[in-house]
Amino acid sequence: MGLELFLDLVSQPSRAVYIFAKKNGIPLELRTVDLIKGQHKSKEFLQINSLGKLPTLKDGDFILTESSAILIYLSCKYQTPDHWYPSDLQARARVHEYLGWHADCIRGTFGIPLWVQVLGPLIGVQVPKEKVERNRTAIDQALQWLEDKFLGDMPFLAGQQVTLADLMALEELMQPVALGYELFEGRPRLAAWRGRVEAFLGAELCQEAHSIILSILEQAAKKTLPTPSPEAYQAMLLRIARIP
Repeated sequence: MGLELFLDLVSQPSRAVYIFAKKNGIPLELRTVDLIKGQHKSKEFLQINSLGKLPTLKDGDFILTESSAILIYLSCKYQTPDHWYPSDLQARARVHEYLGWHADCIRGTFGIPLWVQVLGPLIGVQVPKEKVERNRTAIDQALQWLEDKFLGDMPFLAGQQVTLADLMALEELMQPVALGYELFEGRPRLAAWRGRVEAFLGAELCQEAHSIILSILEQAAKKTLPTPSPEAYQAMLLRIARIP
């Protein structure tokens, strides 16, 4: 059996790996694991990834978790164009520099609006207003750092060409955008960067990858989202409680 990718396109890192694989023609068997239903907490999936997280890559007996590790593995295994994960030591170090900062300052911040507006209400939980305000402040600060430290006057986050850094960042920023946040308003450099990345990826691929998250508010309003499993409900309560 070939490579299997376990994912849910509601998930930012799942979308990043999905887009990368599609853009580079990497053959993958896609296995959808519904996060809202709680399928990532099922006994079946936990036998594959005991962390219960997405995405997860299975290459024969080799199982790999964490989206940045998966992207690097695929770029090396399939020798994708060098710009994604540069062979030049310093250029590659810039990609790693961003990915490290991304894990610390972006990953746990930009997904919170989905919990506030969709997932919390789905299980009858309201996130306190002060937490929502703190999150918005954290988002604004992270966007400023993203512009000033990583983008600067360059066309892309790690240099003159698209890298894994741009793909990871774009997908994370799309999460609050789908929830109605005007992240790029008043930020022309960041808006231009988004336009360049999406133009490189192609409108059709972006629409394909983003269609689910861009319709999430409509699904919530129409009450067509699935009911979380008991296991997922408990995990969701814990996640909401950890919102700073």
